[in-house]
Amino acid sequence: MSAFLPNGTVYSIAATYGPAIPVTALTNAAPPVATAAAHGLVNGEILELTSGWVGLDGRPSRVSLSTAGTFGLEGYNTTNVQAYPALGGVGSVRKVLTWTQISQVLGNDSSGGEQQFVDWVYLEDGTQRRKPTYKNAKTLTLTLADDPSLAWNAILSAADFDGLPRILRAALPQGGAIYYNVYVGFDSEPKLTANQINAVIATFTSVGKLIRYAT
Repeated sequence: MSAFLPNGTVYSIAATYGPAIPVTALTNAAPPVATAAAHGLVNGEILELTSGWVGLDGRPSRVSLSTAGTFGLEGYNTTNVQAYPALGGVGSVRKVLTWTQISQVLGNDSSGGEQQFVDWVYLEDGTQRRKPTYKNAKTLTLTLADDPSLAWNAILSAADFDGLPRILRAALPQGGAIYYNVYVGFDSEPKLTANQINAVIATFTSVGKLIRYAT
């Protein structure tokens, strides 16, 4: 068993992406293997996925098992052909080229993810029954010490303006990282409170499920 403190976690956001690389086939496997001619990807690079499979579409992944014409999507399992119908996963990937650290984090908070339920009662029984349905969308909120000279201001402002998702990385102090694909909201007006650090707020709302890598 292990217990860790979050102190030392470093957040970074994707600053630039490469062009979309068409994926012409995607296997039902763990990990799924994508076919893409002359893709040029190497193991360990981070991708944004576009796929006909809803369970993969819009999610981040890390390249594994790279060869001249194929590569794996580390951390995913598409062997369930009901959820991932054969031949249905084709799409494209984009590689993250550069990252910008989101520094001077004063605090963070997360919301959402709560399990929702449907309740019902049979007339002949009178006992309420319950089944889980979906989980609420998740949002991470970072409070940042205001400094307009730092590079993350421009990246967050651009993401807030264009409304396109960006990949967010949380590099953990014990090793490994968590990757999210998120919509960014950024208020560049600092909060001015006497005897407190001037602060701005950035919100990151997940497009889909996160992916975590232990190393």
